[in-house]
Amino acid sequence: MKKNIVLIGYMGCGKSSVGRSLAAILQMNYVDLDDYIEDQEKQSIAQIFNDKGEVYFRKAETTALQTCLTTLENTIISLGGGTPCFGNNMDTITNDQNSNSIYLQTSVPELSKRLFTQKDKRPLISHIKTTAELEEFVGKHLFERNTFYMKAKHIVKTDDKTLQEVVDEINDLIS
Repeated sequence: MKKNIVLIGYMGCGKSSVGRSLAAILQMNYVDLDDYIEDQEKQSIAQIFNDKGEVYFRKAETTALQTCLTTLENTIISLGGGTPCFGNNMDTITNDQNSNSIYLQTSVPELSKRLFTQKDKRPLISHIKTTAELEEFVGKHLFERNTFYMKAKHIVKTDDKTLQEVVDEINDLIS
């Protein structure tokens, strides 16, 4: 049985892009936890946040994570940025014998640059108006979440690296 690879990190760090690319190269399955939740709930993440609130979403997210970790094999799982930070999710990930966790670490300026153009699609930052406000928000948020992210088995820095370089580095780490 091949281990699952769980990609964690702040929104915009490249979990989905890296996950898809890595899955293709390693001939593994790929699951984006947010897409999985949307399929289960028959609603977009933004609609879930809007209609049912963050608490409901976080409970659904925890259930989806546990289901994926216990039922999937040979799969790359990209988590939402907040997933490791709620409930016992990070402990669940690190204690799972069938999973390798990898934190895609990206700097605040780089995250802000990537996220500003996507903010309308991201409920947590859709209200932010300027890049300076976004950088402040991301900096504070990342500081709060970093303790969880740093518990990952591996840390891969993504700044100034191409998608291929990040994928190659992960491939070297796990082989």
